[in-house]
Amino acid sequence: MPVPDQLARTIVTLYGEQGLGWLQRLPAQIAALERRWAFQAHSPFAELSAAYVAPALCADGTEAVLKLALPSRELVAEIEALRLYDGRGAARLLRADAAEGALLIERIRPGTPLADIDDSQATAIAAEVMKRLWRPLPPEHPFPTVAEWGEGLVRLRACFGGGTSPFPEPLVDRAERLFAGLLQSAAEPVLLHGDLHHWNIVRAEREPWLAIDPKGVAGEPIYEAGALIRNHLPEPPEPVETRRLLARRIAQLAEALGCERERLVGWALAQAVLAAWWSYEDSGQVWDLAMATAEALMALERE
Repeated sequence: MPVPDQLARTIVTLYGEQGLGWLQRLPAQIAALERRWAFQAHSPFAELSAAYVAPALCADGTEAVLKLALPSRELVAEIEALRLYDGRGAARLLRADAAEGALLIERIRPGTPLADIDDSQATAIAAEVMKRLWRPLPPEHPFPTVAEWGEGLVRLRACFGGGTSPFPEPLVDRAERLFAGLLQSAAEPVLLHGDLHHWNIVRAEREPWLAIDPKGVAGEPIYEAGALIRNHLPEPPEPVETRRLLARRIAQLAEALGCERERLVGWALAQAVLAAWWSYEDSGQVWDLAMATAEALMALERE
């Protein structure tokens, strides 16, 4: 089965020779997994990032999704998060092999993303999904912590010799201070999805809405809201409309989750800068929309 050109380019950019070898082995790996797990894979989905994802049909008639990626700590965290969710509030994990970088996951129908409905309604639904997904952390777990994620800002400084160019220094300074302060005053950590934005919550049949593609991270519950707040905004950025939409989402989430507005704004701002840095790490390009969102959130902080 052919590998989409865009996926192949992304894999080679991210992983170099290791990625090239993985791409070459991929057809044989798919065939072996089809025999081992008794399913038939179909052509991959059109829009892929850093993993091969394709619809599949199991021998018993169950519709599934096959996901293949280079083995990594991140993939282990995703697998363990899905196991802990056990289908409650999230897609059900059918099979997994971390060493193979392989997951077979329940296919969600109709799968319409939260991004397709009214924003106020979407925010209310997302708040309920968030609360459903929060889980106590087991004594031993593979999940990174929010503090570890925040170390990306340390790498940002190191990359530019202690400076921040091409990132605006006031935004980086503020993100650094926010991470330090919010971590110091954080509530007891739980299992978080870690990337719960409008395209990772989809309409389902066995529950009204289910989450997909968890990162799996340990952190205080309110950290989870940041991805929802800072995604699915006007593009290209429109400052007045962006601030209005951010303010409404934050007020709605503060009420739905019973938390402080300032804490929601702070986490969303810090995460927006961190997301822009991660984009730079992966592609060498600053994610302008994320930085524009951080600027809008910093303006809201002052209100």
